[in-house]
Amino acid sequence: MKFGLRYASLGRYSNGAAAVELAQAAEAAGFDSIWTVEHVVVPRGYQSRYPYSPTGRMGSGLEDYPIPDPLIWLAYVASATRAIKLGTAILILPQRNPVVTAKAVATLDHLAGGGRVLLGIGVGWLAEEFATLGVPFEDRGPRTDEYVAAMRALWSQECASYRGRFVSFDQVFCRPLPPGRRIPIIVGGDTPAAARRAGRLGDGYFPARGAPAELFDEMRRAALAAGRDPAAIEITAAAPPEPAGIEALARQGVARVAVPVSSAAGLPAQVKTPDDVLRYGKDVIARFR
Repeated sequence: MKFGLRYASLGRYSNGAAAVELAQAAEAAGFDSIWTVEHVVVPRGYQSRYPYSPTGRMGSGLEDYPIPDPLIWLAYVASATRAIKLGTAILILPQRNPVVTAKAVATLDHLAGGGRVLLGIGVGWLAEEFATLGVPFEDRGPRTDEYVAAMRALWSQECASYRGRFVSFDQVFCRPLPPGRRIPIIVGGDTPAAARRAGRLGDGYFPARGAPAELFDEMRRAALAAGRDPAAIEITAAAPPEPAGIEALARQGVARVAVPVSSAAGLPAQVKTPDDVLRYGKDVIARFR
């Protein structure tokens, strides 16, 4: 079992010195990865329904919470660590220009030494945020699928071409290429559509809450329908509050559990400080090595 540290860029860890201390503790404790979140803006008075709360709201104190840009935050901590993987959970992909995003992600992986970036993506839920950015909300699903294909072309081809409904380019150089010419793409989301997207095109699947067996099954069915091996799609799930539950997740095919270091998406923090992170490594991670 692998262990990730999630919601790592929030709260006190939105600040540089604290972010570095946390990332270094996570690496020393045996966490394989550290994960950010994203909102570019949260419009006041939004009417979109937040999917992780019965009230449909993000909650008091969260709507004007500091949320650093995930790629810049990861680049900052990458320079102070050696091997821990750098994950986004999630990057709201349809809000971003895919060519610029492919360049930024490849640059991050190149500077970090290669093979460290895990690009978690999602389609987003906050329509008012899309409106602020001038991006249509209704077509975010097909836009996401196409952006994934376009980014993979830019990462893998010497001189890349792609033609689609939302993005097209012909014979372009996008350097640096990521070492290995690929970035793993992990699809996030707690819906059947997200599970199917992970099965069709993801290198991994990461639902935000729990370990929903029905969504894992949906992902596997979609992979088979697309002619892919479901076992090759790495599953990341929320860490159970009691370590005894980790073995049960392994039997479900979960390869990584993600431990909250900040309270978010309705989940309480399981560790709160770098010292807590180091203790978790000794008390829990060491048991599964």
